[in-house]
Parts: sequence; C-alpha cells; structure tokens
Amino acid sequence: MTGAEFIAPALAFLVAAATPGPANLALLGQSMRAGRRAGLAMAAGLTLGLAFWGLLVAMGLGAFVLGSTDALLALRLVGGGVLIWLAWKSARAALRTAEELTAAPAKGRAFGAGLLLNLSNPKAAIAWAAAIAVGLPGDAAAGDLWLLAGICALIGAANYLAYALIFSTPRAQRAYVAFRRWIEGAAAAILGGAGIALLTGRAGAAA
Repeated sequence: MTGAEFIAPALAFLVAAATPGPANLALLGQSMRAGRRAGLAMAAGLTLGLAFWGLLVAMGLGAFVLGSTDALLALRLVGGGVLIWLAWKSARAALRTAEELTAAPAKGRAFGAGLLLNLSNPKAAIAWAAAIAVGLPGDAAAGDLWLLAGICALIGAANYLAYALIFSTPRAQRAYVAFRRWIEGAAAAILGGAGIALLTGRAGAAA
C-alpha cells in the first residue's frame, strides 16, 4: 500500500473515535470533575483497551470474537454493567455537594474504568474492522495490516488525550462547577441508556 491509501481508513477510524459516545463522554466527565491527572489516567486506560482490540483485529481474531454468540453476550453484559456503573457515578456526583467533590480522585480507578470500558466495548472492535475493510485491499501484505493498526491506535490515543486536556482546562472546570448538576445528570441519562441498550442487545456502545 502507498501512503495515500492509508488516508481513507485512517479518516474513517478518526471519525469513529472522535464522535461523542459513552467512552468519550465518560472521559469528558472524568476530566471536568476530577482534573487533568485523573482524566489522563482514564485516557490511558481507554487507549490500552482500544489498542487491545486493534491487536485482536490485526491477528484476525476480531471477526471470531464478533461472530461468537457467547463472546458477544459476555461483552454486552460486562460492557452494559460498566456503563451503568459510570451512569451511577455521574448521578451520585450530581447529587453531591461541591465540598464532597473536592477529595482527590484515585487515578488507578480512573485508569481501570477506562480500560474496562473499552475492553468490553464491541463497537471498538467494529470500528477497527470497518477501518481495515475500508482501506485494506485483499492482497495487502501483513505488514500493511500492522501498519494500519498502528496508525489507528495512535489516532485513538490522540483523541483521548485531546479530550482529557481540553476538558480539564480551568475554563472547562469553571463551566463544570457552574452547571455540574446538569452535566452529570445528562451524562447519567446517556450512559445509563447506552448501558441498558447494550444489556438488552438493542445497540452497541459507541467507541
């Protein structure tokens, strides 16, 4: 593949990664609520989870997982549970007083939440598979597949880093303080709805 042939799948993956969904919404809320260090920790967890799916797809195992009824059921149950847990955290934050939210967050929990969220996200695998299907010719070499996977992994990492940095700025945190109950309430509703949809099999969680 030439360099130009990587553009279309990279753009497809960029659109999928940057579009607001449960993962980006959870990162947005974490960064505004808990600050830059906690936001970056969640971004690192999300990046690692997304890269894991890229590794599976590059090895040819992504289609096997997505084609397995038992594997998809397990992913839906875990992913739906994680989203509902995040929705509960947002709802609890909406009901807390400002003083109760000043405690320093645990970065390890933020990292773990991000990692688990993307590890249990079938849409992450679908995004990888779609990006590869868009731009990878049938006679592509294995090296092209791994190079495309690496490019997409970097795009995902850059997306999460941007979310964490932008929404942990002083201006974003002032906006959070002013509209905290509305922001957390909306996040709880969206994440909870996505979790219920994933548990009932009506939709997949967004990357």
